[in-house]
Amino acid sequence: MDINSMRAFFMWCTIMNGGLLVLASLVFVFAGDWVFRMHGKMIPLTRESFNVAIYGFLGFFKIIVMVFNLVPYIALVIIG
Repeated sequence: MDINSMRAFFMWCTIMNGGLLVLASLVFVFAGDWVFRMHGKMIPLTRESFNVAIYGFLGFFKIIVMVFNLVPYIALVIIG
């Protein structure tokens, strides 16, 4: 695998995972009550604990996308 194919791989991984992050953020912003009600049927949570869990999930997912997709892509762009 050469550097150009690795660069393309990490670019598309960053684009797809970034899109999933934006989509998840938009769902929780605009349909947060619906998601809370849906999960509330399965797990007894307060709205405050649900908000904390969602905030933690989105933050963790953002860090994972940056560390495992964006940073390798930037490193390959700099090297190439």
